[in-house]
Amino acid sequence: MKFIYDPMKHFVLLSLTALLLMTGASCNNKQLISDNAYRAQVEKDFEDKKAMLPNGDLFTIFDTPNLTTEEKEALMFLYAYMPAADIINNDGSLFLKHVRSSLQTRTEMEWGERIPETIFRHFVLPIRVNNEDLDSARMVFHDILTERIKGLSLREAVLEINHWCHEHVVYTPTDGRTISPLNIMKTAWGRCGEESTFTVTALRSVGIPARQIYTPRWAHTDSNHAWVEAWVDGEWYFFGACEPEPVLNLGWFNGPAYRAMLLHTRVFGKYNGPEEVMVRTANFTEINLMPNYAPTAKGTVKVVDATGQSVEGATVEFMIYNSTNFSSVLTEQTDADGQCSLTAGKGDLFIWVYKSDKVGYGKLSFGKDEVITVVLDKTPSQLSGFDIDIVPPVEGLVPTAEEVTPQMREENDRRMAEEDIIRGAYTATFLNRETAKAEAETLGIEGEIVIGHLVASRGNWKEIVTFLKDIDGARKKTAVEFLGVISRKDLQDTPASILKAHWEESLNTDSSLFVNYILNPRVGSERLTAYKKTLQEAFNKDFIVEARQNPALLVEWCQKELTIIDELNPQRIMTSPTGVLKARVCDAGSREIFFVALCRSLGIPARIEPVARRVQYFAGEWHNADLDGAREINLPQGTVTASFTHPTRFIPDPQYGNHFTLSVINNDGKLQGRNYRGQGRYWSQLLMNPLKMDAGYTYMLLSGTRMASGSVLARVEFFTVEEGKNVQTDLVIRESADDVQVVGSMDPEALYQPEGGKPAKSILATTGRGYFILGILGARQEPTNHAMNDITHVANQLNEWGRSIVLLFPSEQGLQQFDAAEFKGLPDNITYGIDISNVAATLARSLNLRNASTLPIFVIADSFGRIVFVSQGYTIGVGEQMLKVIQKL
Repeated sequence: MKFIYDPMKHFVLLSLTALLLMTGASCNNKQLISDNAYRAQVEKDFEDKKAMLPNGDLFTIFDTPNLTTEEKEALMFLYAYMPAADIINNDGSLFLKHVRSSLQTRTEMEWGERIPETIFRHFVLPIRVNNEDLDSARMVFHDILTERIKGLSLREAVLEINHWCHEHVVYTPTDGRTISPLNIMKTAWGRCGEESTFTVTALRSVGIPARQIYTPRWAHTDSNHAWVEAWVDGEWYFFGACEPEPVLNLGWFNGPAYRAMLLHTRVFGKYNGPEEVMVRTANFTEINLMPNYAPTAKGTVKVVDATGQSVEGATVEFMIYNSTNFSSVLTEQTDADGQCSLTAGKGDLFIWVYKSDKVGYGKLSFGKDEVITVVLDKTPSQLSGFDIDIVPPVEGLVPTAEEVTPQMREENDRRMAEEDIIRGAYTATFLNRETAKAEAETLGIEGEIVIGHLVASRGNWKEIVTFLKDIDGARKKTAVEFLGVISRKDLQDTPASILKAHWEESLNTDSSLFVNYILNPRVGSERLTAYKKTLQEAFNKDFIVEARQNPALLVEWCQKELTIIDELNPQRIMTSPTGVLKARVCDAGSREIFFVALCRSLGIPARIEPVARRVQYFAGEWHNADLDGAREINLPQGTVTASFTHPTRFIPDPQYGNHFTLSVINNDGKLQGRNYRGQGRYWSQLLMNPLKMDAGYTYMLLSGTRMASGSVLARVEFFTVEEGKNVQTDLVIRESADDVQVVGSMDPEALYQPEGGKPAKSILATTGRGYFILGILGARQEPTNHAMNDITHVANQLNEWGRSIVLLFPSEQGLQQFDAAEFKGLPDNITYGIDISNVAATLARSLNLRNASTLPIFVIADSFGRIVFVSQGYTIGVGEQMLKVIQKL
């Protein structure tokens, strides 16, 4: 066939070919960051990060073949603003998988194209939520949730995912280390910071913008809280993580959040949104969200010297009173006019200011004080004691997104009950005392301690069994001791391989410190990793022998070989010991953990001591390790005693952390809390007799009384410790005749067994938020009968009050012996059950009661566990007494 040239066909063919090429190029060259200036900033920050981390081949993921422009920019954005520890601790393939999964949601989810570029970049793409261990949860959750939310609107998907989260995780208090989302799921519980990390990860896995919201410290009570906000069609909405509600902007904390002084979130990278920026670091932008929840006011601190001249560059710490501490929630530097400002809830903050050798303080009442002036005219040793009253914001309620109908509430409750059953079926596979005892017998290990470890390990119990089963009989006792020196959370998320590595790679010594300070892999709050063999192989045998004789050689090695760049890690995410060795660059905190890990790997006992957090090694006695070459090593000692002359019924012996604390004023003027709990819990154990302290420093003794209104009556004393001398001060617990005082604390999440053989339930799940009455009763005992009759006399008033009353018995037998019908006219809202958590013993310890078995015990408490009333034993008129307190709440 003769070929005939057709120009029109040629044109069409060329056009189609060009279109296909352009489409392909468009797909490969699609940009994540369309703003040229912002992209240039990211590129610069990325190159700066590479320059600061030249060792260890940490950026090879960028050599992956066929990366698209969008993938490269996403990786560049993550690497530019990740903590250095994330880059060092993890293989780059994790981040590439994460990027590809995140980008996939933009095309497969109905809402994907509606998410603005900036919102996606800062609130979907980042893998890190807060300070959790990283894992592959993004991809796992994506595959689980995609089908579950199919066909739902964005708002419906947010609510549904929180139900899924509740199926798998429920609240329980834990320690401060945040485990990874998959391990949270494995353990089936977590504190609020873990629940919110888990939920944010789940939402982001399907392309829903989400962020974790924190109140760093409550103002009206102790502790703190975290929850979640999700972006839905242009607006941010809040809700409790793993605590599903029928609508958005609804959680048990609508009231407490209204009383907060500060609410914030840390946004990954350099973020330029509409919110007030509190802090910008190399890794994140901290924004102030308080105006979204409650009335706020701007307060300004002006710092002047003794002559009244403005002081530029002074450090100002805005501090909330919480747990008998002044906790810093924001640190600022004064400008050329000597000023800095904050927008906060309308309550009081303590202000601490320092520069050079001068310090000062004040109280800033937001909404009342526009500006306060702090004079820097005293050295720490010149400070005098003072009383200070701290008042939190008034009560109120953050409005919900929409009204909850009775039908919506009923359906939500039904679903939550089903989710409890689903979760319960999983947790039923964990070991209980009986099955743990059987496992221990199979392992050939006897005793309650190993049973406790196996039960505490929850979903990780098979890993603990795997570790123990290969250990010969003669060493099993030491292996159980080993499991006892790591944390309970370590038992729940540490693989057998890591435990085994430390067990096999620890250099045996006959030191009595071996288990705690050589074998023990736990140093601070880092994730446990296997490091001993790697650190041992990094040094020749002659050096190891020398170092064991003179551990100061390891101090010198760290000073010489490690470069400290703290700005690489403002979140204090710890670089693993092997990562520090590889990169030779880290922050000061990771260096401390590395030094202790290195010592232990070489058979040298080492620790971070708990009071002043100094790094120490043992060579006949504990020696401070001067890792940066600028600290005083062998500090002289003095002592302090404090008189306590006005004991009360509820505070006969004040507790450290509940009623008083001690802080040191460092050489730079910073106020730093000291943890003396390891030396005693009470005044009589700590300050009645001389307590050793570093000489040459001024200390703050802070005491406080929390009132039922949330306000605090505090007293501050300063004292300076001199070498070889004892300084005497006073411990004063202030009281009020007019306000109801918080007299103790309890755990409102404690479980009890409801009557009728129903599943165990927390007290809080029964009472809901607010105040409630809890009683521990002795069936057929005269004091209990008197109390119950007293309560019938005020039944109408208690019904009008409308709060829950939970009455528990120490045993099932006691519950069966009790007959409520014998007491005519009891209040309506009483729930009966069995005290399976031994709440009575907890109350006895907290409230200095005579004996937990002296019944009845009645308390009035709130959902934060603050106790404002207690009665024990034979008491006439207990109903009237409770009513008088209730009327003041």
